Amino acid sequence: MNTEYIFYDILTAIELPARAYDLAKKRYEDLGEYLSRPESDIAQFNPKISPQGSFRLGTAIRPLGREEYDVDLNCVLRDGITEKTISQKNLKKLVGNELKEYRRERNINAPLEEKRRCWRLLYADEMSFHLDIVPGIPAPEEQRDIIKSNMGKHGALSSVFQETLSRLALYITDNEDPNFEYITDSWHISNPEGYARWFESRMMPATTDLVKASVDEIPEQTSKKPLQQVIQLLKRHRDVMYSHPDAISDLKPISIIITTLAAKAYEGEDNLTDAIPAILLRMGQGINNTEPRVPNPVNPEEDFADKWKSESALEKHFRNWLAQAQRDLNCLLDSSQQDYWTRIAKEGFKVTLDKEKIESISQGSLSGAAATGPTLLISPDSAKPWGN
Repeated sequence: MNTEYIFYDILTAIELPARAYDLAKKRYEDLGEYLSRPESDIAQFNPKISPQGSFRLGTAIRPLGREEYDVDLNCVLRDGITEKTISQKNLKKLVGNELKEYRRERNINAPLEEKRRCWRLLYADEMSFHLDIVPGIPAPEEQRDIIKSNMGKHGALSSVFQETLSRLALYITDNEDPNFEYITDSWHISNPEGYARWFESRMMPATTDLVKASVDEIPEQTSKKPLQQVIQLLKRHRDVMYSHPDAISDLKPISIIITTLAAKAYEGEDNLTDAIPAILLRMGQGINNTEPRVPNPVNPEEDFADKWKSESALEKHFRNWLAQAQRDLNCLLDSSQQDYWTRIAKEGFKVTLDKEKIESISQGSLSGAAATGPTLLISPDSAKPWGN
């Protein structure tokens, strides 16, 4: 009995609508063109806008209980400016001034909002969502060499792949940094594109060193690999579990830890039936007993679980959630009871399954196109995790 179809019904329900991706891509490309126009004060620094986070990885899901979407972007000034010539404050102001002009030109009603590391543009027209734009500059050569060395100490990646990933490291702004107002070489390091390429390499563990990188665009969402799908299921399960009135939202497991541990646990399983139990079984094994507990694979000195040290309840809640996810997803795979499928889908994922569809699955009577397999699954031999 193929309960994999149940998971594909859930994935279809929690996937962002295609128009959300289309509109996000249209707007970030429009923003990039605007910042590069001849009249722009930052055009001389060769600005580049590119997506990061779940949109970049293809693991974004529909927000629970609301219809506001968020897209994380980098705005990297690639030439003619370094940490020796500008402070974080002035870099953020430089980008912010252009974003204010863009907001006025595009008649965006909401004011530009400053966050700790980014500027937020809030749209509320065709769809309600915001762009979080993080200003940055390339990290200096010596810092990238340090990152490469650290990757060599902590990981199994080849020196060629370490070189590729370390070259992508950035210095980004952080208004809580004590040196925010000063010209200094002490900046926060980030490497979202390096992380995305590491994640891409985990799609094909047999080819660990995926040196040829995909273009840094928001990926097409019509085709997904099992790792992406498992992460989407886990994030939705997490969101539902912490939407309960008694849950403390501040203790909710964060997506970067879920994504990193799942990617490390994935060993190339080519379908959800195999990937779900395998990833869930191995995820906890990726947590180190000593610091860094969950190291950033492209900057191993950074600990994604650094807050666990000061707030022990965070680790407890992560492990409790992981145990619950293991029970719910594995039981859903093993069960042959339609009522159980319906209940877990509703209680664990806030998805209502189609009654006729699950009856067909239960009776093994799916026919036609439905019998050929879920359309979201693609071959593990695909050159990209998200297809072309």
